[in-house]
Amino acid sequence: MQLTEELIKKSLSRVQDPDIKRDLVSLGMIQSIHIEGKTVSFKVVLTTPACPLKEVIKNNCIEALEEDFGKDWKWDIFMTSQVTTVRDAAPILPEVKNIVAIASGKGGVGKSTTSVNLAVALAQLGAKVGLIDADISGPSIPTMFNVEGEQPAVKKVGEKNVIIPVTQYGVKMMSIGFLTPTDSAVVWRGPMASSALRQFISDVEWGELDYLLIDLPPGTSDIHLTMVQTVPVTGAVIVTTPQKVALADANKGLSMFRQPQINVPILGVIENMAYFTPEELPENKYYLFGKEGGRKLAEKYQVPFLGEVPIIQSIRESGDTGYPAVLKNGLTKEAYMNLAEEVARQIAIRNASIEKTEIVEIKA
Repeated sequence: MQLTEELIKKSLSRVQDPDIKRDLVSLGMIQSIHIEGKTVSFKVVLTTPACPLKEVIKNNCIEALEEDFGKDWKWDIFMTSQVTTVRDAAPILPEVKNIVAIASGKGGVGKSTTSVNLAVALAQLGAKVGLIDADISGPSIPTMFNVEGEQPAVKKVGEKNVIIPVTQYGVKMMSIGFLTPTDSAVVWRGPMASSALRQFISDVEWGELDYLLIDLPPGTSDIHLTMVQTVPVTGAVIVTTPQKVALADANKGLSMFRQPQINVPILGVIENMAYFTPEELPENKYYLFGKEGGRKLAEKYQVPFLGEVPIIQSIRESGDTGYPAVLKNGLTKEAYMNLAEEVARQIAIRNASIEKTEIVEIKA
């Protein structure tokens, strides 16, 4: 049989992306087909470097090809990735593919810890990642990255001063903590805090990013409205602990993004401090704050449940020392890497199935 590029694509058009539920050919994921002798090479361009189904897709391709052309051919498949986006010709952050809000509703649920480890995990998986610490009055990102003493550089671009973000563990970041003395309180009214966030978004040289995470303060405040009025947000991740008092506030945070005038897709819910496991008894689980509250919240709103993170002493120690828990081998690394894969997966699904988010216009 004379093998051609068209025949190969016809065969591979039967292979679906398990998440997006469309075939690889129509999604543009099959590229650079080359036939030489009895060897056929091509690329499968996945929608995220964090794709957990990489081997499944590769094996499905080989099965389809062998079914049509037999086993005499050698299939040289190179699995690569290109993060998808629905942002095009954006005037602000033009090189940023996805903007992700990390919200909670309630303080103290570990939202910043989750944001930090999620950002580092995505970077570990090969993505280009940025992180904005939008909690202007309580910035904690510099401490968690061990860069408290750092100050971002400033350069002139035309007539404008542009801030160079601080980079640590492969993540570009910006926080008011870099610009104010460590021990001083930031006592600002809403408009000043909102102005700072706008600067972090539009006056920082973020460059090319696959994901820009925005770690929001607790509640539903000026900061949240400023964010959705400044940039179209790809989606929001809700962080909660399992107990009723945290879920009540998480409900409000989730509902805010779902308001018709805001309409930001919910990527899913993360249940933090889901259970306690002592280091000396790794098989034991103690549900200190109740059980499966985050999962039930996700079911109530029919949004994805992204996963759970245990409460472990090493996570607290990692935050204090500025060396994120995801960089240490063990249970926490596995939990955060799984979360990163699931968040990246939900972003790819969202980009394939929902129109781009619009900037919010809220009239007083």
